[in-house]
Amino acid sequence: MKGTLLAVVCREWHRMTSRCIYFAACIVLPLFSLLFMVTIFGNGRMENLPIGVVDADNSSASRNIIRMVEATPALQIVKRYANETEALSDVQQKSIYGYLFIPSNYAEKVGNNEAVTLVYYYHNAMLSVGGELRATFEQLLKQVSVTPIVTEAVALGESETIATSFLIPITETDFPIYNQNRNYTIYLSQPFFFIFLQILLLLVTTYALGYESKFGTSDEWLQAAKGNIAIAVAGKLLPYTFIYIAVSILANFVFFGWMKIPLPCSLWSINIISILFILATQALALALYSLLPMLSIIISVASMIGSLGATLSGVTFPLSFMDRPIYVISYLFPIRHFMEAVQMLLYNGGDFTNYWTNVVALLLFILLPLPLLARLSKALISHKYATFE
Repeated sequence: MKGTLLAVVCREWHRMTSRCIYFAACIVLPLFSLLFMVTIFGNGRMENLPIGVVDADNSSASRNIIRMVEATPALQIVKRYANETEALSDVQQKSIYGYLFIPSNYAEKVGNNEAVTLVYYYHNAMLSVGGELRATFEQLLKQVSVTPIVTEAVALGESETIATSFLIPITETDFPIYNQNRNYTIYLSQPFFFIFLQILLLLVTTYALGYESKFGTSDEWLQAAKGNIAIAVAGKLLPYTFIYIAVSILANFVFFGWMKIPLPCSLWSINIISILFILATQALALALYSLLPMLSIIISVASMIGSLGATLSGVTFPLSFMDRPIYVISYLFPIRHFMEAVQMLLYNGGDFTNYWTNVVALLLFILLPLPLLARLSKALISHKYATFE
């Protein structure tokens, strides 16, 4: 058996090293995506988000507000508009992410101690950008709202600190436990890398399996395994398994070692979960191909599954806010269980009771293709689907 397994592994390794596409898919693209995720967020904070301003008042008071906006690191005024219609059009086209509207009677009402409303609009299609804009605008306008009264109080001889304490009696103070600087690199780099890796792994695994039928080499493949489909599949997938496991361990070392992303547990805890995730994703790809052993179709199916997994992983949108049917469907994707387990490790430490259900789910995914191997063997022997390639 060992000799037979080794023969299949050597056959697959020779095929991998003879075609550049495997080198690109297994080495170049994962390493490029790792480099991309390490550098994409810069210093880890959103800065200079492009916004616009509609200053219908054009007074010294309105210009003072604009200067306060320009002094905010998260915002950058890239255009001033004559009316709201133009600004709203640019927001819809995503030329800017939002705009601030200052009404024409702003200075007059402030001078008469009358209530006046400053309105801001922002595009919330990208939740992270929309959330950042909303928080920045609210913080900024809170300061603007009390400035005239504080200025008048100071002129009457009261200290600025005391005047502000009366106007804003409750001061918000945040103490983030995990990500104190709200660094987007810490929140998103590692999850986004593994989201991309699962798409790549699904495509590579289904292509490696479908290659045999498409190019008429399935008989040779089974012959190398002496007709044992389990050995044939294991030998074919082992080289990819080892490569992707090595890439995932390297990525975890880069994120939690070199980049010093906070990790309250052992690095090996993350690595073990990553290994289970690699095996579970390969098993899912094998199960999909066993059900539909046609390369031209299964590549499209794998792409769709990978894209849905990226959406349903809970990284781009909170799972708890999804519709109930979508929330239930998310359990059918290994990436969802992997992300939950990693988050439990990062935010709650290494207590296994917090994520054991996710580990069990990944193990079940690994067992998923076993009942389907007989179907795959029959399809390969009969060449039933070869004519559909």
